[in-house]
Amino acid sequence: MNELNRKSVEEFKQSDKTPLIAVLENIRSAYNVGSVFRTADAFLLEAIYITGYTCIPPHKEIKKTALGAEDTVAWKHFKNAGEAIKRLKEDGYKVYAVEQAVNSLMLQELTVGTNEKIAVIFGNEVTGVEQETIRQCDGCIEIPQLGMKHSLNIATAAGVVLWEIVRRKLLTTPTAVENPVGG
Repeated sequence: MNELNRKSVEEFKQSDKTPLIAVLENIRSAYNVGSVFRTADAFLLEAIYITGYTCIPPHKEIKKTALGAEDTVAWKHFKNAGEAIKRLKEDGYKVYAVEQAVNSLMLQELTVGTNEKIAVIFGNEVTGVEQETIRQCDGCIEIPQLGMKHSLNIATAAGVVLWEIVRRKLLTTPTAVENPVGG
């Protein structure tokens, strides 16, 4: 573990977090929820907000895919996405739905400031982010897709979007440019 430079649970909890929150709206699969926890741990996200009927830890299937990240990543449950959005906006977050929608912003066009607080909402595996939720957001982010299906599993979509936002934050951080990973 030392050779891999991994943080202990306590070190993780005390680390400066990326000002980025993943919001899960009515996710059916606990395995998908666990995968998002693992991604949130990998990128030192501030938290995960769980809404609606999305299951919460402790849960056997979350534990199976999260591999302990459910114990490191801060999370809160809200009755619905509207409550989570209200809290996020009160706390100064820009809130985006990850959804294919009219006037959505392609992920590669998103501009992100180093300290800008962002929340991204991932919706149900079949129905996506609810329309009422989209109306409360500052906009929609769409992942460009070139194939036939034009849809991704929520865990895959979360990995793509969260990494792109974290990557952009790292690129705008002076120390990240001066000390590239592996450099």
